[in-house]
Amino acid sequence: MSANIEAPATEKLVLRQDDRGVVTLTLNRPDQFNAMSRALMNEFQAELERIAADGEARVVIIAGAGKAFCAGHDLKEMRSNPAKAFQKALFGQCSKVMLALVRLPQPVIARVHGIATAAGCQLVSMCDLAVASDNARFAVSGVNLGLFCSTPSVGLARNLGRKQAMEMLFTGDFIDAQTALARGLVNRVVPPAQLDEEIGRLTDSILAKTPVAIKTGKQMFYRQLEMGLDEAYELAAEVMACNMMAEDAQEGIDAFVAKRKPQWKGR
Repeated sequence: MSANIEAPATEKLVLRQDDRGVVTLTLNRPDQFNAMSRALMNEFQAELERIAADGEARVVIIAGAGKAFCAGHDLKEMRSNPAKAFQKALFGQCSKVMLALVRLPQPVIARVHGIATAAGCQLVSMCDLAVASDNARFAVSGVNLGLFCSTPSVGLARNLGRKQAMEMLFTGDFIDAQTALARGLVNRVVPPAQLDEEIGRLTDSILAKTPVAIKTGKQMFYRQLEMGLDEAYELAAEVMACNMMAEDAQEGIDAFVAKRKPQWKGR
């Protein structure tokens, strides 16, 4: 995979590639900077549903074809359908996609190059992890068009500090990759030529762990975020106790004590 993924000659709006447990979904509207049309979101949602049921899929990478990661919603499509019912359905559809990312049992990594704006920035924020090339730029720029980025603010507020998120939402200004790293929007920043190598290191580390712990941990993490402190600890204790009953957890502890490599069975 190159730093800027080239879209094959196909009409598919979301491309899927499987490689030893790693599934890469590539948004494939390069001439429109991968703007999220309703058709693209339909394909995206369908692929996420298939991945959720795929026992062989261990990690998911979200990428963009061409020069950009994702420029947000398709503004031409939005303006050509001015009815409120269409707009509500559009943003509801987008929210469904974002929630599907969080609810996937597999970790999701955003592979970000070029721009990630508005719903594209939201997409980065809703992935579990994000690796960006140092030429990536991020913005929630709807306010520049008279439209506050309300749905992107949900993910942004859960990644950045409140004042940093509000600055992006009020100004619509771009931040660079290093600023996104400092503010917690992305995990790692590397030169474009090293983007796939860095993602490979991250996926290899995840693949080396038992999928039981990864799946259990991801579900618990997002559930506890919305709870009070007492309730969150109660949930965490219950999940850890259940996790300890898993065959792989027992194998992991036995392997640690015996100073050997664990043999995961996925149970």
